[in-house]
Amino acid sequence: MGLISGSKIGVSGPAAGLTVIVADAIIRLGTDANGIFDMERGFPLFLSAVVLAGIIQIGLAFAKSGIIGYYFPNSVIKGMLTAIGVIIILKQIPHALGHDVIAEGFDGFWQKDGENSFTELMIAFGDINPAALLVTSVSMFVLILWEQNFMKKIKIFNIIQGPLVVVTAGILFTRICLDIDIFSFEKDEMVGIPLMTDQTGFSGLFTTPDWSMLFNSDLWIIAFTIAVVASLETLLCVEATDKMDPEKNVTPTNRELIAQGAGNIASGLVGGLPVTQVIVRSSANMQSGGKTKLAAMIHGLFIAISVFLLPDILNMIPLSSLAAILIMVGYKLAKPSIFKEMAGQGRDQLITFLITFLGIVFTDLLMGIGIGLAVGFFMILRKNFNTPFSYTETFGDGEPIEIILSDNVTFLNKASILQALNAIPNQSAVIIDATSTHYIHPDVIEIIDDFIVKAKQNDISIEIKGDFHEVNKDHLDYFLKKVSKDGNHKTPYFETIFKN
Repeated sequence: MGLISGSKIGVSGPAAGLTVIVADAIIRLGTDANGIFDMERGFPLFLSAVVLAGIIQIGLAFAKSGIIGYYFPNSVIKGMLTAIGVIIILKQIPHALGHDVIAEGFDGFWQKDGENSFTELMIAFGDINPAALLVTSVSMFVLILWEQNFMKKIKIFNIIQGPLVVVTAGILFTRICLDIDIFSFEKDEMVGIPLMTDQTGFSGLFTTPDWSMLFNSDLWIIAFTIAVVASLETLLCVEATDKMDPEKNVTPTNRELIAQGAGNIASGLVGGLPVTQVIVRSSANMQSGGKTKLAAMIHGLFIAISVFLLPDILNMIPLSSLAAILIMVGYKLAKPSIFKEMAGQGRDQLITFLITFLGIVFTDLLMGIGIGLAVGFFMILRKNFNTPFSYTETFGDGEPIEIILSDNVTFLNKASILQALNAIPNQSAVIIDATSTHYIHPDVIEIIDDFIVKAKQNDISIEIKGDFHEVNKDHLDYFLKKVSKDGNHKTPYFETIFKN
């Protein structure tokens, strides 16, 4: 997958948004006419659906369906990231305290046992394991220490990452305190990787698909459902990952669908669950310094080597060590400053962001995104009702490339504007004309701003016509504060010519 993907920092893994679909599919396929469920029948049949889903994803890529990802407003993407950060923290606190009877992942606010994410916390605080609490506390201290500027100036600590120190310390702690009752861990408080046995051997770790229902419509419906939902989740994560990328790289979405499709074909053939690009893994990759897709490939290689050759060592890792690492990842995704940032972009942006955030936290990932999208489209339709718009671009031989923005530019124009800017050749002269623009969406401003940063590297000169100050005062005020703080580049919102 890493070789095929065009994402530089994206990392793939099991699809959290498919949890309910996967469980339902296995039950449906494994239940016979008498209503008796057989896991050994249902899972291999499900694997055949995963392989078919991968083939369908590749078909969607050749149908150019990847462009759908550009139509998600930035406020929804940031709401999703913030909600995932909060959910990570909520789901990992019980593990951090040593209470481990809790549903994993982002499969929803309500759990199968009738509890929810908040009531489970109350139960966890009444069931604290001192060993887990100690490991979590020390791990959090190490991770926070590694984030300090003085630590980053020491070369050795740039090579040895904080999470590696945390995991190693957790293993040593469990070994040293193995016979001390108060500092011991129960089996469900440790990582649990299946081990090869003399009876099953290496092949026993894999399950192959059952193709006996290949021409059954139920199997194809499940495969199509997995393909569509997995593709949607991937496109959302691609958009979110590109937003976090400090180098502002743009991932080719159709190529990413091909990579995910190939990954699902391979996963289904060896007994794996369906995969998507995962924002948590991608965020952890970026926060650890990953800048190229080689990081994702090495990540997969190390996981395979560790699972097959070092399962005994991995099973010595307490879940509280991993919980501390994930809590830090969650905090970075859901920093309080993000709420202030969204408030600075205007009321419509803040409302869409908050509704997406709350929708995901209190329902599930896909439901929350759907709610956020509905609100975002409502806001745009309200704007379009007041001020219709059109978008044109003019290219002349030997003349500067001119992109004329219409009187009202919304996030629905993101895809076409992004494609037009990406198509501009190096060493060109570009004029972005906004003299007739009455409203421009903050997402489009961000795209233009990112293009100007990238243009300096490609010897592209840019002339901005028009004053964005009166167009989007709220967003401009926020951007000027950001620019004055980091000082990385000049503001493009005035009638200025930028030349490299």
